[in-house]
Amino acid sequence: MNGTLHWDATFPLLRLDGAGTRNFVQGQTSADVTNTPEGALVQTCWLTATGRLRALLELRLRADGADVLVLAGDATDVSKGFDQVIFPADRVRLQPITEQRRVQPLSSNSVALWLDHNSPIPADWISDPADPQQFERWRIEQGLAIGPGELSANANPLELGLADHVSLSKGCYLGQETVAKLANLGGTKQELRGWICNQVLSIGDTLRCNGERAGKITSVFATPEGSIGLALVRRQHLAAETLEGSESQSVQLHILPMDQRQRSVNPNAELC
Repeated sequence: MNGTLHWDATFPLLRLDGAGTRNFVQGQTSADVTNTPEGALVQTCWLTATGRLRALLELRLRADGADVLVLAGDATDVSKGFDQVIFPADRVRLQPITEQRRVQPLSSNSVALWLDHNSPIPADWISDPADPQQFERWRIEQGLAIGPGELSANANPLELGLADHVSLSKGCYLGQETVAKLANLGGTKQELRGWICNQVLSIGDTLRCNGERAGKITSVFATPEGSIGLALVRRQHLAAETLEGSESQSVQLHILPMDQRQRSVNPNAELC
């Protein structure tokens, strides 16, 4: 593997035991795990009843249950939410929250591994662990919606670029009705976009187009040239090259993931 950096972090882990576990996670999360092999990692969403993202999860199914790693969100909330809907007939037991180490190369479409805390990374990973700033910049450039600003945005997974974490063909699950309706009607009101600015902006700043509210900044990373970040942009403004920041800054929009050509301000970009 010709990587240069990898993400090495520890996350909260929920353990579910019992013969009914596969059916339980099928009904409580957004991915289809019907035919998922034991040991495979599957990323999925835990949603509200109205389809809003509450947590991003990574599942590993076992013969006798499943391990649920909380990539983003409040693990205590996930645990309480699961516990409230587990009944004796489900044949599922929820264990106390523990921790799990997870490593992943900082490259597009890379595959993560779960390791013991003292285990070395694979010998063919020619890479070093990324520091928090290196990881955050990569996360933003990839459009990985696990920042506090994305999780608190009251947005659904389709708006956050997490469509591949959602099954539109499996049966009922928590939040399924709303997500299916949005997908079938193509009716998302906003989408996640990358942006770049020659000034440092702030999470929560409103983006405007000709004075009209066009979006909201959800993540910011300061750079020597200014800042880059993520924003939820209203559907009617997705075609704009630039929007205006809260103090009339020029904020250039980019489809995710952002490539090398999109990491500097284009002086010729058309203003909103």
